[in-house]
Amino acid sequence: MKKLLVQKGAFGYLDNRKKYTALRTLLFFLISGGLYAMGILTTGSNKNLLTIVAILGCLPACKSAVNFILFMRAVGCSSALHEKLAAYDNAVTACDHAAMTVFYDMYFTSYQKNYPLSHMALKGDMLCGITESPSCICREAEKHLEQMLVQEGIKNVTVNIFSQEDKYLDRLSRLVDMRVEDHKNREGIVSLLYDISI
Repeated sequence: MKKLLVQKGAFGYLDNRKKYTALRTLLFFLISGGLYAMGILTTGSNKNLLTIVAILGCLPACKSAVNFILFMRAVGCSSALHEKLAAYDNAVTACDHAAMTVFYDMYFTSYQKNYPLSHMALKGDMLCGITESPSCICREAEKHLEQMLVQEGIKNVTVNIFSQEDKYLDRLSRLVDMRVEDHKNREGIVSLLYDISI
């Protein structure tokens, strides 16, 4: 089952999770419904132990349904943008100086708003990303990420979020060519980004 799942940060992650949570939710509800039906068929009444088990089985089914709804609202990187970014991803893997980490389909949530970022890149103390969502306000997304980093004790990270494709691609090309040292807490930044995205 794990091999069927796309890892967080990879292209297609959100679409994969939509399918996975839909199937999991359906399976959980079918199990609960089957247990309930078995209880009625064997005893002729719904006043039996299997009814209680079926009702308790609805708890994980409902939790899975909430996850499914959350993933259904999230939109990942478009195929058109992914094709343009593939050249940069190849350049990153061929790069022999400081490591650059790239992320796809990162969807950050806050109490006020959600910030869908199609692609992100981290190199040195620079973190940049692009959103394809017209409802995502870039400056607010930057502030949210900066705040999350500071709360984790990670300082001196410059965050830039773009909504214009050409500007983001220009920034990516400059990042690939830059020779910078890795941030001293690079692993902490990567871990935080995974933790705060769905």
